[in-house]
Amino acid sequence: MEKMTVQPNKQQLLNRLRRIEGQVRGVHQMVENDRYCVDILHQISAIQSAMNKVSLALLEDHAHHCVSRAVREGNGEEAIDELMDVMKTMTKR
Repeated sequence: MEKMTVQPNKQQLLNRLRRIEGQVRGVHQMVENDRYCVDILHQISAIQSAMNKVSLALLEDHAHHCVSRAVREGNGEEAIDELMDVMKTMTKR
C-alpha cells in the first residue's frame, strides 16, 4: 500500500538528486573514456555518500511529519514498525 504525502523539502531533495544524476553521468563517461579505476571508485563513493544524505533527509522528514502525525492520530505503532523496517533495510547495505 503506497501512501501519498507532501514532501516538505521537495525542492532541496530534487536539487540534490539532479546533482547525483550528473555525478552518475560523469562516472559513465569516465568508464567510457577508460579513466583510472581508483578515480572512478572515488566518484562512486561520493555518489553513495550523496545518496545516503538524501535517504537520511527523507527519513528525518518522514519521522517528523508522517510518523508524528500517525502517533497523534492513534496509528503510532504501525508507523513506527514501518519506520523500523525501513531502517533495517537501509542498514543492511
